[in-house]
Amino acid sequence: MKNTLEQLITKFDLKPHPEGGYYKETYRSSGTIAEANLPAAYDGERNYATSIYFLLMADNFSSFHRINQDEIWHFYDGSPLLLHIITPEGVYSEHLIGIDLSRGEVPQYVVPGGCWFAAEVIEPSGFSFIGCTVSPGFSFADFQLGKRSELINDFPKHADVIERLTRG
Repeated sequence: MKNTLEQLITKFDLKPHPEGGYYKETYRSSGTIAEANLPAAYDGERNYATSIYFLLMADNFSSFHRINQDEIWHFYDGSPLLLHIITPEGVYSEHLIGIDLSRGEVPQYVVPGGCWFAAEVIEPSGFSFIGCTVSPGFSFADFQLGKRSELINDFPKHADVIERLTRG
């Protein structure tokens, strides 16, 4: 039996995420990395790793954002997801996260830390249920939601995708 959107939100107690979609933290390591052992971009200590469930619907999108850490996306259920990435140097790429290998989908993908990235569900009226693992562990202090005008100014040749996958 295929899971429904409502079942996933209820079963996993998912809450709205600032970038779009729903999420719930499922893991935060008990061990931490001292600030002195982290690159300068980090303010304070971080857990070794964190993990969340993330649910995105076709009528929504995950807005362009970035974090300091690498983030591994894992596909679980639903529609494939299209992940859009812009490196700090302005190189754009897109990646299909899913399980149909014959269509070029991959079940997991690593977004390098410092890259801007956004995601959208491929199937109209579908949803994508995935997981995200971050190391060093995620902190909202490392999270930056992209501002449309600033991203277009920094990456004008990607204005179309930035316009479509940002909110104001």
